[in-house]
Amino acid sequence: MKALVTGAGGFVGAHLCARLAADGWDVVGTVRAETDLADAVATAEMARRADPDVVFDLAATRAQSTAAERAATMAVNACSGAWVVDAVGDRCRAVVRLGSSTEYGQTDGPMAETTPLRPRGFFGATKAAGSMLVSATAAARGMRAAVLRAFQVYGPDDHPHRLVPTALRAARTGEVLLMTAAGMRRDWIHVGDVVEACVRAALADDLPRGQVLNIGTGRQTANEELVAAVERVTGRPVRVAVGAHSGCPWDTGSWLCDPTLAADLLGWEAKIDLEEGLRRC
Repeated sequence: MKALVTGAGGFVGAHLCARLAADGWDVVGTVRAETDLADAVATAEMARRADPDVVFDLAATRAQSTAAERAATMAVNACSGAWVVDAVGDRCRAVVRLGSSTEYGQTDGPMAETTPLRPRGFFGATKAAGSMLVSATAAARGMRAAVLRAFQVYGPDDHPHRLVPTALRAARTGEVLLMTAAGMRRDWIHVGDVVEACVRAALADDLPRGQVLNIGTGRQTANEELVAAVERVTGRPVRVAVGAHSGCPWDTGSWLCDPTLAADLLGWEAKIDLEEGLRRC
C-alpha cells in the first residue's frame, strides 16, 4: 500500500510515517521545504505525482499574527486537504484527516461527535472548515473519508514549548515552570495511540464515508495534576509559578473526549496511560 502523508515533518506526521514504514507501507511524505501547501497548483501537482492508495491529511499551521499569515493558515488548514483529494488518482481508496478537538465549542461534559462545532479560536475554525471540505470533496469523488478529532496529543519529540516537554525540562534543570491558573483541564492522548487510530481508519473499508471519530482517552487531567505526574515519573520536584502563564484561548476547566464511537466502529481505545506516556517521553 502506498501512503501520502501531508505534514510528515510535524510531530504526529513523523510518528505516523515511522509506523507506516515499519508496517511495510510505501510512504511519500510532504514537508514545508518541499511543497507549499498554501499553493493550490503546487499541492495538486504533488498529489498527482504521489498517486497514493491512502491519503493521511495531517498538515497544519498556526501562524495568525498578520493578514498574510492568516491567509496562508487558512489555505493550509482549510483548503489543502481538499486540493489533495481532488488531485489524487482513482486508485486512492481513502483519506484520513487528522482534525482537532478545538473544532468543538466549550462544554462542561464529554464531547461527542454530535457536539456542535463552535471553534473558540482561529486555528480551530480553520481545522473545522478543512475537515468539512475534505469530507465533502471525498464524497464528490466517491472516496471514503474519515475525520479523526484528536484531543491533547503528547509524546516523544513533541514541540518543545508545549506543557509536557516544558515540565520534563523543568524537572531536569530546576527552572521555574510558568503555569496557567489552577483547574485548566485537558484529555491527554499519547501520539502512539493517535497513530494507531489513523492506521485503523485507513484500513477500515466498512467505516461509513465521512465518519467523524473522537480520539482521546475519556479522562481529563488538570495542568497541575500533570505536573505532579511528571514529578512521580522523574522522581524530581518541579518548581512552578501558578497563574504566570496566560494559557491558550481554548483553555477551560473541562476538555474531555467521549471516545465511544471510535471503540464501536474501529475497535480502538487508548492503551497508553498518562504516566506510562510520560515515561516514554
